[in-house]
Amino acid sequence: MIVKKLRDKNGWTQEELAECCNLNVRTIQRVESGQNASLETLQSLASVFEIDISTLTEEITVIDKKLQSWKVLPWWFRVNMFGVRKKRTVLWCECIMIFAGFTYGILLQDSSTAAIMFFGAYVTSWLVRYGDKHHVW
Repeated sequence: MIVKKLRDKNGWTQEELAECCNLNVRTIQRVESGQNASLETLQSLASVFEIDISTLTEEITVIDKKLQSWKVLPWWFRVNMFGVRKKRTVLWCECIMIFAGFTYGILLQDSSTAAIMFFGAYVTSWLVRYGDKHHVW
């Protein structure tokens, strides 16, 4: 993960980083293993590394498809996430489908295509919630 890369780049141990951030070593270990982090933790890390907090949050919400927890997810979820590494990508797809649904429905008067777009947005939102529930990101 990005925290480990930045820590290694600075030549710090987990203990040294924890001391710089006023965090527990266990917190650093959890963040480096890809678990969720609180906003305060991310702010401390971003401050120490002198980077924007969005860089940390973007990297921490990445799907690690090499983990065993990814491999035990249902095939239909893994197929839908083919080529997707970030939750942000899936959310953009959902927004685009909603926009396309409104465009086809209102401007182009094509109700069948609009219905397909809205259904696709619904399925995509369901996939995002499923991923959230199973800590995929």
